Amino acid sequence: MEIVNSMLNEKLKLILKRLLSSVLVLFLIVTMVFILIRISPGDPTQKYISPKLSPELAEQVRKSFNLDQSIQVQYINFLKNIASGDLGISYEYRMPVLKVISEFLPVTLMLAFLSITLQLFLGYFSALLAIKRKNQFADKLLRKSSIVLYVMPGFVLGLILIFIFSVQLDLLPSNGFKSYYFDELTFFGKIKDIVSHLLLPLLTLSLPGAALFFNYFRDGIEVAMQKDFVLYLKANGVSDKIIFRKHILPNSLKPVLSVAGIELGFLLSGTLVTEVIFSLPGMGRLMVASIFNRDFPLVIACAFISAMFIILSNFIFDLIKVKIDKRIWNEILS
Repeated sequence: MEIVNSMLNEKLKLILKRLLSSVLVLFLIVTMVFILIRISPGDPTQKYISPKLSPELAEQVRKSFNLDQSIQVQYINFLKNIASGDLGISYEYRMPVLKVISEFLPVTLMLAFLSITLQLFLGYFSALLAIKRKNQFADKLLRKSSIVLYVMPGFVLGLILIFIFSVQLDLLPSNGFKSYYFDELTFFGKIKDIVSHLLLPLLTLSLPGAALFFNYFRDGIEVAMQKDFVLYLKANGVSDKIIFRKHILPNSLKPVLSVAGIELGFLLSGTLVTEVIFSLPGMGRLMVASIFNRDFPLVIACAFISAMFIILSNFIFDLIKVKIDKRIWNEILS
């Protein structure tokens, strides 16, 4: 009983240590972004100031943005505000930055979770097909196709898909999140409209990732199939399906889940190229626009949310790895 309690305490300490390190990383990221964006050239108040205005009015504009104070004072006030959950007011939108982000985040969340699901689904089943047809035409085709898809730039893949499905076949819309007549549609018509608008962006995001997961799944399953315990289980009459489901697959998932955590984090932080090509109102476009507009609070908030998503997704997938393979705890604790 004491050994079990000791192990539980060690696990709890590791989780708390991971959480504290994550908080430290978030703090360092927002601090770095805060300093970099303020020492970089450009003044966010310039577009609100005209040569016809008096210097006093220009100073009032700077004061309204709290830019009349030193960087040190601004930073201390920023830390106080962020500790209370206040990330500031957007210079461009003149509303709390969290409210601005909440208007752009749903599209990114929808694309991210759909994309990571599709990537894992396509990667897994294409890897199974390749292993069953090892060194045959299907296997060679999938391996070569995966290389082409993975190295192809996202904007090239997106333009190719638009050319095929929107220009030539006229099957899917090429931009936007919904049609201009969206409000006139029925409930199922609205769902169909959104799905048709998301298909091409989703494929643009998912195909390169699916190619990556294909290789991880294929290599991981192949390596696991060659382990001695597989031969031992087969010799003892265990069926191939049980061996694969309970032993081969769990032993091949560790690298896949590590990559999935990173991939989901980047998807949640915004996919600029895809959002620009398909004119989608997501986090990626919002962050770049806020940088060009010198919207300091919005830039910092976007960086904070993006970093939080990356850290959280990695943490969740690490927990999934531990749940699947209990030996990971032993490796950490040893």
